Amino acid sequence: MSGSPSNEGIVRSDRSIPWEDRLRDITDLMRRISTLSDPQDVVTIYGERMREMLGHDGTISLSRRGLDPPRYRITRAEALGDLDPWKHPGRLPLFDSGILGDLIHGETSRIENDLRVDPSDPAAAYLSGARSLVAIPQFDQGRAMNMVVILSKRPDAFDHERLPQVTLTANLFGRATNNLVLSRRLEEAYRRIDDELTVVSDIQKSLLPLEFPYIPSMRLSSDYQSSSRAGGDYFDFFPLGGGRYGILIADVSGHGTPAAVLMAIVHAIAHLVPGGPHPPGHVLSFVNRQLAARYTSGSGAFVTAFYGVFDEHALTFEYSNAGHPSPLWRRASTGVVGDLPSSRSGLPLGILPDAAYEQESVLLAPGDALLLYTDGIPEARDAGGVMYGNDRFQESFSRACLQKHPIPALIESLAAFTGSTPPGDDRTMLLAQVR
Repeated sequence: MSGSPSNEGIVRSDRSIPWEDRLRDITDLMRRISTLSDPQDVVTIYGERMREMLGHDGTISLSRRGLDPPRYRITRAEALGDLDPWKHPGRLPLFDSGILGDLIHGETSRIENDLRVDPSDPAAAYLSGARSLVAIPQFDQGRAMNMVVILSKRPDAFDHERLPQVTLTANLFGRATNNLVLSRRLEEAYRRIDDELTVVSDIQKSLLPLEFPYIPSMRLSSDYQSSSRAGGDYFDFFPLGGGRYGILIADVSGHGTPAAVLMAIVHAIAHLVPGGPHPPGHVLSFVNRQLAARYTSGSGAFVTAFYGVFDEHALTFEYSNAGHPSPLWRRASTGVVGDLPSSRSGLPLGILPDAAYEQESVLLAPGDALLLYTDGIPEARDAGGVMYGNDRFQESFSRACLQKHPIPALIESLAAFTGSTPPGDDRTMLLAQVR
């Protein structure tokens, strides 16, 4: 047994102490506990508090958590030293009989002022020299999952009048300790999740183009911002030969890891379109069939996408749309910004396996600019909840095209509007300038 012996045992009453002093003592104690993050520190303070209240010679802590009766563990005792029971549960003594088992499974506070321990008791060594004990159950979810056993070398050391207060104090400390244990476990779980999300994010970003293809008659630039560690926006380029280049932008429904996983699937399917260069509508139909047949059926997930093919010799742009926002087109001849003409947008990918995707074509001119984007940009909001909107976005794009580097100008305009409001969705812009 450890602790400092006392000639008084349980202090008979603290009513002789002015209430102001008692309140100050409790306030200081609660303030001290509120600063702690390690459950071991709470246990230390509890031990100090019990020594002040009881003048005991030692304590033993018991647990039946995760064990069927009559089994229990000794989680703290002088013989265990500074062993952390939360970090090393496998090193804790395990018993299935004896006086300590009777106490913890009895689920009630008890005082034994004439303690006599049978030498055959499995926990006799932990009770050696004790002549009195106080057993205090600590409840969790209505069950006494833990117990504190306070020991004294003297018989008749403890007063039943103080037992209710000691029981209350023990359970308050027990609850504080349990909350810190849960907090520690949550932090560890969040840390593991964060590490996994970092890996997912790295993998996802590795699927985006590391560099743009060189197209003599077109300059490409982009910006990608995920609203979470991993996102569902995707863009890519496909050299098709003969001076033709495919440009794809897509937006997976949802956010986070599920969206990133589906984005990786879209990437894989898009790079496996069989045969030679195909019209944009054919490519979207192929990706749609694969998604709907194997990955999104019944899940509610879908993907909006826009795919276009630029011919650097003819300056034509042939395209097809699967429920995606229509790209903005700024014509150099007029300076007017508007949506790329589209008679009909098809369903998002992954909803119906036999969905059809029409295609259209426009003739571009030197100085024209196409801006492909995801809806996280026009749907961005400021601190008051006002949406950035399509009109404001088009105006910003018109002004940005007068700058040497339009994408940074667009980012600056959006940031000035949203301020410190975090993005609620992924944001992707892909600018194609004809030269």
